[in-house]
Amino acid sequence: MNRRHCAAAAITLVCALAVLTVPTQAFATPAPPSPSHSPTAPAAPQRKSLEEVRKEIDALYRKAGTATDAYNLAEERAKKQSGEIVKLAQAIVAGQAKIADLKSRAGAQAREQYRTGGLPPGAQMMLSDDPRMFMDGVNRVWQGQQAAKGVLGELTRTQEDLETYTKDASSNWKKLEANRLKQAKAKKRINGQIAAAKKLESQLEKEDRARLLKLEQEAEYEAQTAWLGSGALKEINREASAHGKKAVAFATAQIGKPYVWGAEGPGSYDCSGLTSQAWAAAGRPIPRTSQEQWRQLPHIAVKDMRPGDLIIYHSDASHVGMYIGDGAIVHAPRPGRNVTLAGAGSMEILGVVRPDR
Repeated sequence: MNRRHCAAAAITLVCALAVLTVPTQAFATPAPPSPSHSPTAPAAPQRKSLEEVRKEIDALYRKAGTATDAYNLAEERAKKQSGEIVKLAQAIVAGQAKIADLKSRAGAQAREQYRTGGLPPGAQMMLSDDPRMFMDGVNRVWQGQQAAKGVLGELTRTQEDLETYTKDASSNWKKLEANRLKQAKAKKRINGQIAAAKKLESQLEKEDRARLLKLEQEAEYEAQTAWLGSGALKEINREASAHGKKAVAFATAQIGKPYVWGAEGPGSYDCSGLTSQAWAAAGRPIPRTSQEQWRQLPHIAVKDMRPGDLIIYHSDASHVGMYIGDGAIVHAPRPGRNVTLAGAGSMEILGVVRPDR
């Protein structure tokens, strides 16, 4: 009986281990080899554990996050350049109208001189014997000369401005097209990486997908526990600023909304879309992407964090979450997940920035 129990336990253990492992290319159990297989037949592909699959999926989503930042930055620059092109186009139209008016005025002056035999009215008055009319004529000639110079000078300046506007508009068009090309490339990378990650997930059984989520949560918990164990939270006890409280209130109100790359609300967000919109709602606009938030905003020591500050994650600054106090953040994790709370130390911290310093 004991031997039978031991055998049954061993079989159970083997089955459990089989559930925890997956092959490289497919997640279905491979068929047993046929009797015709020779001893020299190629070895079956190595099986990956569910933890290895989790890391592979995580790496794909990380790459998609980096590409999303590139897409968002290109989109932000394209919007800015489009706005500049519109302003330049308006300036060109105004300049063309001004040139037409100045040419008309210059033409009127030329026609007047032609009618008076090449002499302006003031010059004719200067030929008068009346001293008062003579002085008046001198003044009028001088004023006429200044007016003519002014018209010609303004015409020259307006033409130069118009030429500059045209060159700037052409330059901005080139930049706009370059940024649109960057967007298209980033979009292709994002879709490819997300599709690859989703394919890996879709090849898992329903039970394994549930366990995959649990493994993600366990990995985050372990990282958070290690972070807290380092004593990082001991000195973090600062209160949020007035703007920070508004930003936190906005961000936490979005909990449960889905992650969609490139989204800035109101129905869905990516990581930096959430943080940038939260601070915009608090009256402090900040850069759109996590990389630009890291590059442009003031850096703060982790021990000096307060609610509302942004924690930038990973060495390439590809993810961001908002610190809300008590060692927690609110963030939009990745495709397939919703805006949620997480441990501030559940990912690799690059640093902290403060939008309202």
